[in-house]
Amino acid sequence: MTVRLSDRLQRLPGYPLAEIPSIKRRLIASGVDVIDLGAGDNDAPPPADVVREMTAALTDPAMSKYGFQQGYAGFRRAASDYLTRRFGHRFDPATEILPLIGSKDGLAHLPFAFVNPGEVVILPEPGYQAYIGGAMLSGAEPYVYPLTAGDGFLLDLDRVPAAVLDRTRLVFINYPNNPTAAVAPLEYLERTVAICRARGIVLAYDNAYCDLVFDDYRAPSIFDIAGAREVAIEFFSLSKSFSMTGWRIGFAAGNKELIAALAKIKSYTDTGPFLAIQRAGVVALDRAEEFVEPIKAELTRRRDAGVAALEAIGLDVTSPKAAMYLWVPLPEGMPSASFTRHALERHGVVTLPGSGFGPAGEGYFRIALTVGAGRLTEAIGRLGQALATFELERVGTA
Repeated sequence: MTVRLSDRLQRLPGYPLAEIPSIKRRLIASGVDVIDLGAGDNDAPPPADVVREMTAALTDPAMSKYGFQQGYAGFRRAASDYLTRRFGHRFDPATEILPLIGSKDGLAHLPFAFVNPGEVVILPEPGYQAYIGGAMLSGAEPYVYPLTAGDGFLLDLDRVPAAVLDRTRLVFINYPNNPTAAVAPLEYLERTVAICRARGIVLAYDNAYCDLVFDDYRAPSIFDIAGAREVAIEFFSLSKSFSMTGWRIGFAAGNKELIAALAKIKSYTDTGPFLAIQRAGVVALDRAEEFVEPIKAELTRRRDAGVAALEAIGLDVTSPKAAMYLWVPLPEGMPSASFTRHALERHGVVTLPGSGFGPAGEGYFRIALTVGAGRLTEAIGRLGQALATFELERVGTA
């Protein structure tokens, strides 16, 4: 007898990183020099003082107990203080901050708290797969909004049919954006908040890249917008800003009713992040400005080198103001999944196809700024070769 998979599982789209690790291992084992520009996983180590605090916390038996959703009080305090310093907004550490096992944890579980089966969740495409995954697994109906360069990659609720908005209970937006690196003007955020307030829609604002900004750009909080506290919950991650991707620690901020609803859902799925990691996270958040500055400086160097190298191989890319990605348009008609697989298997460069972030991402590929400027330039030179060989093969088989 064959075990039957659930309809929900079978409807889930493929995850863009799913098969890359096995291909990468095979290539490395065969002697290929692989340059990985796939996952947004910074190559810098976590701050040494954060690691030292983690080491000390591991020797404290109290840190090996259940944290539950309340978590480590010091982490909630540090998160609240960080938001006050960074944005000027104050949140009660006990009731308006929720520790998360990475922000992905909270984003994926959020629909379970606010959306009934059959009701609508609006999400961007291309976009982070946790949005559609959480919506579909909760039984909600995803409404996929295609992001386009002509609209600045903004999810505009004014363009969603009124009949859809009538059934919508939750909308996800993410700026600075993954994968496009787009940023959101304040007037756009004001319009979005106004629509959510008028219709009673919960607004999930994924702000994982708020610290990774370039030049003079300052990424806003959704709570910079008047009235946002009525409907918004904002998600933050220590993964990107502090090179702590594998630690799985983040937090959500919002009014106590929204936070309590998400905490109740999570009380049935986990017992909170490891307390020792939360204690180490206090050091990261309390010294965020000090730790983030060198990462920003290095990412700026990589951004500039990457943009110059792409222009040198004939690809026009917008130099981003934030995040850690280059969203690169392919030549007309070139399929992104086929090209990125060709670039990996024939030229040893890992990138992600735009189609891996949903059909609206087709025609692009994503480069993560996860290697130094010299190595990045080399990788993009190989991508130029990949473009040429891929096009020759396409013409030859046409």
